[in-house]
Amino acid sequence: MPEQAPSSGGGWGGFGKQLDASLGPPQESSPTKLWGLALFLLTAGLLSLLHQDHQCLPSRRVSLCVTHSRRRRDSPQMQETEVTVPKMSLWSIVSHMPPEEFSGLFTEFPRSLRCLLGDWLESQPWEFINGSDAFCTSVAGGMLSAMLEKLRSAAGSNGQQCQILQQISGIENAYRRDPLRLVAVLKAILEGEKAAVLKRDHHLPLSFHRRQEELKFGLGLQRLQHRICEIQALRDGSAGSLQLNVRDPQLKSEAKPPESELPTLILEAVKELELAKQQVLKRIQIWKRQQQLAGNGALFEENLAPLQKRCESLVEVYFQLHQQVMAASAELGPELLPRLLERFNEVLSSLVKSSFLVEKQPPQVLKTQTKFQASIRFLLGPQLLKASAKPYMVRADMVTEKQARELALSAYSNTLSESTGEIMHNVVALETNPTNGTCCANFKNVLLKKIKRCERKGSESVTEEKCAVLFSTTVALTPSNLSVHLQVLSLPIVVIVHGNQDNNAKATVLWDNAFSEIDRVPFVVAERVPWEKMCDTLNLKFKAEVQTTKGLLKEHYFFLAQKIFNDHSASLEDFQSRSVSWAQFNKEILPGRGFTFWQWFDGVLDLTKRCLKSYWSDRLIIGFISKQYVCKLLSTEPDGTFLLRFSDSEIGGVTIAHVIRGKDGSSQVENIQPFSAKDLSIRSLGDRIRDLGQLRNLYPNIPKDQAFGSHYNKEQTGKDGRGYVSTAIKMTVESERDQQPQSTTGAPPEGPQAQMFSLPMLQPELHPESLQSVLSPICPPAPFCPQPVPTGYPTGESSIDVMVSNNLGSSFPSTSPMLSPSLVMDHALPHCQDLAFRNPLPFMPSQYVAGEASQLLSGGPSPEPRDEEMAELAPFTPMVEPRLQSSPRWMPSSLDLPPSSNFDHLLQEMSMEATALCPPFTPPLQHSGYPSPNASGWGAGESRWDDSVRPGHA
Repeated sequence: MPEQAPSSGGGWGGFGKQLDASLGPPQESSPTKLWGLALFLLTAGLLSLLHQDHQCLPSRRVSLCVTHSRRRRDSPQMQETEVTVPKMSLWSIVSHMPPEEFSGLFTEFPRSLRCLLGDWLESQPWEFINGSDAFCTSVAGGMLSAMLEKLRSAAGSNGQQCQILQQISGIENAYRRDPLRLVAVLKAILEGEKAAVLKRDHHLPLSFHRRQEELKFGLGLQRLQHRICEIQALRDGSAGSLQLNVRDPQLKSEAKPPESELPTLILEAVKELELAKQQVLKRIQIWKRQQQLAGNGALFEENLAPLQKRCESLVEVYFQLHQQVMAASAELGPELLPRLLERFNEVLSSLVKSSFLVEKQPPQVLKTQTKFQASIRFLLGPQLLKASAKPYMVRADMVTEKQARELALSAYSNTLSESTGEIMHNVVALETNPTNGTCCANFKNVLLKKIKRCERKGSESVTEEKCAVLFSTTVALTPSNLSVHLQVLSLPIVVIVHGNQDNNAKATVLWDNAFSEIDRVPFVVAERVPWEKMCDTLNLKFKAEVQTTKGLLKEHYFFLAQKIFNDHSASLEDFQSRSVSWAQFNKEILPGRGFTFWQWFDGVLDLTKRCLKSYWSDRLIIGFISKQYVCKLLSTEPDGTFLLRFSDSEIGGVTIAHVIRGKDGSSQVENIQPFSAKDLSIRSLGDRIRDLGQLRNLYPNIPKDQAFGSHYNKEQTGKDGRGYVSTAIKMTVESERDQQPQSTTGAPPEGPQAQMFSLPMLQPELHPESLQSVLSPICPPAPFCPQPVPTGYPTGESSIDVMVSNNLGSSFPSTSPMLSPSLVMDHALPHCQDLAFRNPLPFMPSQYVAGEASQLLSGGPSPEPRDEEMAELAPFTPMVEPRLQSSPRWMPSSLDLPPSSNFDHLLQEMSMEATALCPPFTPPLQHSGYPSPNASGWGAGESRWDDSVRPGHA
């Protein structure tokens, strides 16, 4: 069902209403719809009955009435990862629909009895009984008896018992002599109910498709057993052996067919055996496809017990039929028998090879010198493996895409000539566990030591090169002692040697998992896919990574389409008809940026997963919206209205856009410099919003305390248990500090403090060009000097003050530890006459406050992010420098700055004396014009470590 926008506590509000009318109301893509889309993709080319579902419904026994039991797990480890997905039957939907929609269906069968049967009716194979032969008649008679028993048991708890018993008696009298007529009536009822649900919802429950497929396979297995009984009876020459096991003794067996029809009967049985085999193989392929989709976050029923039971049941029937054929070899003749035996061998060989599966896949992004695990499952192992003195060994080898393609084209009959990588601990025993009936090989400490790269195509990068792990073994099967070579490939793997390749490798895996086809040539995948399918993939990945039930909305898709297509003029409907290429996804750099679409989206995923999960789940973050549209939304809102969006220009950043009033009364929208995950680990988003008094209402009109109150952290006051006075970090935006002085917050006035020489605290009338002589004795070489801030964004400074609380609850700002004592203007220092001062001390991070974090490092600014993992940096430690033997002449005799009226004269005098002390003042270029909320208490002033530029995101 579409999600309704929260009326309180959420930040979506009227956003969807103010969008273009073509967008429609905000609706979240329901999991059912997404799974339905994925279902039709992965079942392309298969029968319509083979549909995806979250839950396997195994056919536990072969009988006239196919029953289903609850699924079980094979081991405690599997129980830990079990995903519980509720079943949904067709009746659970039909029972809530108006009865008048089905009035024409119940002319020959009372609706009251239909209601009593409930979902039991759809758990029987009515739709697959086609024909009027003895087998269909016997099955129909058995189902009639089972239905009458079900109705009588349900009537005992009904208030209208007498009336219902009369109806049951009428049904029995009407259909006992012709049970196939009852099958036709109930089949028409089920078809009418399906048509009504399809008309309303455009799809049927996925579990209904799975149940129908199980019923079809179970009925086919019954027919095979019936054929075997017919062949046995024909060989024995006894017509009475054709008597069917039905409850009604009135049904007579068919007359004995002529002996000349024995080859025809055997050929029909072998054909039905091959059809059943195809059904099993298709079901295994769908399980593999579901496993691959689970790599992108799709729900996956990984229990292989139902598939193993199906394989074992078919192999059991196979041996029974094979025995009958060998016994009738004389009647079959020397020409037909070899052809039949060849078909039998092909059936068994394909079943055995297909039942050798990778139950637990190795990581699809695999780093060399890193241990990993994998698990192999042989479904027919407990039934067919011949006892051996030595255990069968399974070997793991790395293969390239070319080698994988060659193996697939040879139907995995060829053996691997050379491994493309060196794998340690790559041989494990294939063990059978009689307790749970499984046959597995568990690789626990496998390590890829090194990889040998192959030649890449065109502009293909290392992170686009796909390979796989080939698991192989040779086993002997009972009872024929047949030797079979088993091989299976893992899902595609991208091997990396460094962490900075992880992001692009994940993009390759995501694309391959989402858009590959069943039974493809390894590892071919489309280069261009419909945008609508890409939206489903991004939504699935987002919900899985963030671990939330709140997915992306239509408005989010619209913004993402504008970003990836670089088109701001198209409508949502226009984008739905477009297709997106792999190059647009993760090869082409976004216009005006230094990263690809996927690198930006993955940064949002990482940030939301680490710091914003609860905010997103409460719909407090609009997130995917452009800065231009934010200005349009907020331009008519009152002062203090704000919203949260993901940074469009930085990887992994969230920013606050809010409305302020200028001095002339005009409305202005400001965007605070984005917060990275590192910033939010210092102080949470909720606490930052609480700190900013200028933020009042979350868009459209929700008081911020009502929206974010549950996300505030409790502030500690007074002393802790050890007697220390507690401290707290508070965020302020310095562009607003002049409008909201400290005294207005209720804190007592500050006491006299030593004036620090800090650039952001200078008076507004001071200009950088007039400070050249002042800064020149302490100014570092040009690469470390601040540059002008580009226009277009608010240029206000900001900081986070460390507040120290006393027992009375009052707070005072503490002195920033980043400021070196050598920068304090000490009037006791004499004027400096020493020319040696022209060679200043080596520049340290603690000597300069303003600027980017890269400019604070002792090694100077790095031109671009290094291709390696970033280590966490400890807080800067202020360096205490030795006091100068003689003080520069320009230092004042008082700790206070001179009055502004005398300051120009002082600067002019100092500039004459200090012109030659250092190069002219050249401020470094800032990367953005956001107001910068960062922690001076952490030694950064307005600067910050740019955690958003992560490895691989250069």
